[in-house]
Amino acid sequence: MFDLLLRRARLADDTLTDIAIQDGKIAATGDIDAPARKTVDLNGDVFVSAGWIDSHVHCYPNSPIYHDEPDSVGIATGVTTVVDAGSTGADDVDDFYDITRRASTEVFALLNISRVGLIAQNELANMANIDADAVKEAVTRHPDFIVGLKARMSSSVVGDNGITPLARAKAIQKENGDLPLMVHIGNNPPNLDEIAELLSSGDIITHCYNGKPNRILTPSGELRASISSALKRGVRLDVGHGTASFSFEVAKRAIAMGILPHTISSDIYCRNRINGPVGSLASVMSKFLAIGMSLPQVIDCVTANAADGLRLARKGRIQPGLDADLTLFTLKHQPTVLTDAENDSLQAEYILVPLAAIRAGKGYMTEQGSTEHAFDL
Repeated sequence: MFDLLLRRARLADDTLTDIAIQDGKIAATGDIDAPARKTVDLNGDVFVSAGWIDSHVHCYPNSPIYHDEPDSVGIATGVTTVVDAGSTGADDVDDFYDITRRASTEVFALLNISRVGLIAQNELANMANIDADAVKEAVTRHPDFIVGLKARMSSSVVGDNGITPLARAKAIQKENGDLPLMVHIGNNPPNLDEIAELLSSGDIITHCYNGKPNRILTPSGELRASISSALKRGVRLDVGHGTASFSFEVAKRAIAMGILPHTISSDIYCRNRINGPVGSLASVMSKFLAIGMSLPQVIDCVTANAADGLRLARKGRIQPGLDADLTLFTLKHQPTVLTDAENDSLQAEYILVPLAAIRAGKGYMTEQGSTEHAFDL
């Protein structure tokens, strides 16, 4: 007997399927005629995808700068897995790990190459903070928690050190089994061309559609040659919306040229969650629907693509044997004005509304799901 059976779930491609869950794993999909302890008939009215993965958040509650609670940016908003992008370094990752064990959301970490993490915004201005031995020891202590490395390569972070911290990050990456490396881009120096040149297959550029002068587009609106070359080498693009790192103008231009994101992420923390312009991962996803990406493309960016980019082998797809992490949502016709980090706006006809999340087989209703829908997980 299955633990939970979802009947007539609508997938992003509009097909219907049943999904059976047993012992925290997806047990079967398709047309299922079998008993379950609990059966929920979604009547084809509710979309179900693999659990949404936010590849770039800040949810270390003890960070003095960018802090939040894992479940506030995760399960409460329909997101089953969050990846904290560099809030902690080797000095405080143990404390962060302990905190995340109490969360319902699954939390992973990209370890800041600075051992002090984000206790200040210029964590790479002092090269002594980049301690390769400390990184290696931290990765050894938490091999299932630390899924990659993070280097913030903008002028306010690196001070006078230019491209040198990234060169160090690449060396550290090699010493730690070629873990994925996420690189934040912003104001120069270092110049984006210098950054792109050092990146290799599997590395991730976050804030890929920022509107700053040091962006992926040339002044004439073409894709920089260095970024074109990097993409051909297998470098990945992550959105990382954030407070100051997402431009509708840049995203629309790039997407029109076929430069789509590999992953859509929020760069969320308490302030931009509560006061905007981020709000939630669902809100960021809705912006890409409004720009013109299809629902399956958007969902892939927070499921299969996200799992592949960070090597989360148990997640990202609705397949028997994988974690029973699912997001239940609707595509609601609700004309809405959405805002980017440049305070520009875009009219959206439809928005994504997360109703519930299932994490390791356990159901959690979102606020919208509790008020707008009759089913109960």
